[in-house]
Parts: sequence; structure tokens; C-alpha cells
Amino acid sequence: MHIHILGICGTFMGGVAVIARQAGHRVTGCDANVYPPMSTQLVAAGIDLVEGFGEDQLALRPDLWVIGNVVSRGNPLMEAILDRGDRFVSGPQWLAENVLSGKWVLAVAGTHGKTTTSSMLAWILEDAGKHPGFLIGGVPLDFDTSARVTDSPHFVIEADEYDTAFFDKRSKFVHYSPRTAVLNNLEFDHADIFADLAAIELQFHHFVRVIRRSGLVLANARDVALGRVLARGCWTPVERFCADDGWQANLELGERFAVSYKGEAFGSVDWDLLGEHNRTNALAAIAAARHAGVAPRDAVASLGRFRNVRRRLELRGVAGGVAVYDDFAHHPTAIATTLAGLRRKVGAARILAVLEPRSNTMKLGVMKDQLAPSLAEADRVFCFTQGLGWDARPVLAPLGAKAACLDQFDALVDAVLAESRAGDHVLVMSNGGFGGIHQRLLDGLAARGA
Repeated sequence: MHIHILGICGTFMGGVAVIARQAGHRVTGCDANVYPPMSTQLVAAGIDLVEGFGEDQLALRPDLWVIGNVVSRGNPLMEAILDRGDRFVSGPQWLAENVLSGKWVLAVAGTHGKTTTSSMLAWILEDAGKHPGFLIGGVPLDFDTSARVTDSPHFVIEADEYDTAFFDKRSKFVHYSPRTAVLNNLEFDHADIFADLAAIELQFHHFVRVIRRSGLVLANARDVALGRVLARGCWTPVERFCADDGWQANLELGERFAVSYKGEAFGSVDWDLLGEHNRTNALAAIAAARHAGVAPRDAVASLGRFRNVRRRLELRGVAGGVAVYDDFAHHPTAIATTLAGLRRKVGAARILAVLEPRSNTMKLGVMKDQLAPSLAEADRVFCFTQGLGWDARPVLAPLGAKAACLDQFDALVDAVLAESRAGDHVLVMSNGGFGGIHQRLLDGLAARGA
């Protein structure tokens, strides 16, 4: 079958494209901006790409059009598809019908930690010899790809609550009907499509409603919003993590922690990942893997070999004695958590936080009042304000002289370079490419020390 994917360069739709190609389909696609690294990965997979959404692509005459959620009414190609009456589906629907059907789906949902927990879970299953398929919204270092399809009955998927398509406003995860479901946490986010937290809770309720009664829900016992979701109705057995009567992680030495369930000990995870959030992610992954047949002791040992995910407090390099990190954090909770983890690692050393608040929620300014408190652990803060619809200066004023707002990229780079000195840790946080600032900083630091 020939499928043509609209919006192919997004993480999710790019993953769908790779999986479809691996499954033997002819795959082509288009997007408004076709550029590396996604374009390079797709071309390497044998997928032909078209720049833009011109209606001349109708001449390709695919058997099926697969529509990403970046496409809306008024898109010229979409309008032409509708006019011609061609068959089209959303990415999640195509995945559910063509890949997930008949699989043991392990779905990881939550505002934070989906990518990391999905990667941990996929790695545990891989290390146990189960060779799972997966679709993850990042690149696990243990696999060096974000998506694959295999002959294994197990498939791990990052279950995103964002909407499916312009013609299907349900959350993506409603399509997945998992056998094992992780509910990591739930906060307000995606202010461009959700009015409030209650609207997101409703989508999580819909997700829970399609989980089979012979499956398993793994829920964070500390999360009040998830408690409300489950109280609305759950027809599936529930195990809880971060609970006295459930899965627990007890910190021992450094970042090593002991794992237990209902008082039964399963050994300790000894790794380099930082922070309580990663211990919580690990508990969820261990519990989910147990449901799929991996002994918790084996899962604990596997996580000791887990290499994390790209852009999760990833050290991009050291130059002139300054360490430069890349992190995907963009929600205030994630920003605070990431900074807390780095602070635990570096102690009293200076942390220079460089932030690009570019998510739709941040651009709308919905959480701007939480931004300054989330950055409190940083010694200096540099906020890139280009494209923001609100003034960041009064928002960051509580941070005093340690915060600077700049709306020109080159000026931002120069300011960070001027402030940094040997022994500093520069933490770059953005859910986009941020203009390649990491390498610009490393090059500038290296040149300064030459």
C-alpha cells in the first residue's frame, strides 16, 4: 500500500512513517518545513519527502492519506483531498488499526516523564529478550531510533494527550486500547487546546474507559488529579507506585535506590540518572514490565544499564571548563525538576539556565506566573523572548539581577558566553532546536580558551 503522510516531520508522525516503511508499505510525505534531523532519518528509511502542502501532490494518488494534527482546514492539500473525496485517516487511527491491533500494548501517559518512562520500559523488555516494537517521542540512547516495528507481541507507546487531528479532537491515546497503562502524573498543559485541567482529566477518563478489564493500570499514588480520574470510574485492576502499600523507591547512596512492592524487596537500581522524578519513572517502568512477564529483579538490573534519552539533561560537551547541557524542559514543573536534579549533581557550582519558552502553553502566557519560582535554583537566568506574546521582564523580576531577557539570538549567545566561567554548568532548556545554541556556546567557549 502507498500512504502519503501530511505533517510527516513531527516526532509522532515521523515515527508512524518509519513503522509503516518497516512494515513494507511505500511511504511518502510532506510538511511545511522539511529539514534535518527528521528529514535525514526519513530519507535514510527510503521515504520521499515533499516540501509544503501543495495540492499538486494529488498526482501521487496514494492508496491512503494519513493526516497529522498540524494540518487544519484551509490547508490547500487537505482541501483538495476533501474535494476529491479521497480516503484519509489520522496517524493514531492508522497506527491502531495496522500495528497495534492484536499486540500487547504498553502505553505510558502523563504530563511529564512519558518519553523517559517509555524508553526505560522498552529497554527493560529488550534486555529481557522480548524485542518489543515501540513509538517514543524522543530517541532512547539504547536504541538510537524513536520507532520500530517487530514480530514481538509487545509494543511500547508514548501515550500523548494532545488531540488526534482536526477531524478527531479526542486525545491520541484514546486510540491505543492498551493492556498495560501507566498514568505517571497529570497537570495543566496544552493551553492551546484544553481550557483547564478538568478538560484534560476528562480525556484521561476516556483513556481509562478503553482499557480492558484483564489489563492493568499503574498509577502514581501521589497525584491528586489522577486520583480524581480513577474515581470517575475504572474497570481495570490498579497498582499504585509511590505508595506505602504499592511500589516504592527508597534512596540509598548517591542516586542508587532500593525497589520494593508491598514490602517485598527486589534489589537496588544503581545508575547515573538524577532526581526523584526519574526514580518515579523507574518504578512505573519496572511495574509495567512485571505485568508483561519480566521479573522485577531483572528489570532493576536492566535499569542499571539504561543510558537515558537524548535531550534529557544530556551533556552536549565541555569547553573552557564549562559544561553545556541540553534538556527538553518547557513546563514550569519540568524546569524546576530538571534544575533540582542538576543542582544535586553539581552542588555549589554555578548553574546558568538558558530558557526558550516556545511551547504553545508558554507562548500563551498561561503559566508565566510559575516561571520565576521554577528557575529559583539557577544562579543566572537567560530567557529568549523572541516570539513571546507577553513581556517576560516583569514575570522574571522576582529573580532580581540574576535574570536577563533577550530577544535577539546572537545577543543571547554573547551574554551567556560573557557570563560563563570555568566550573560553570550551562543548562539549555527548550522543546525545539533553539537555533543550535548548544554548539554555538561550545564553539564560543572553545575559541575563547584557544
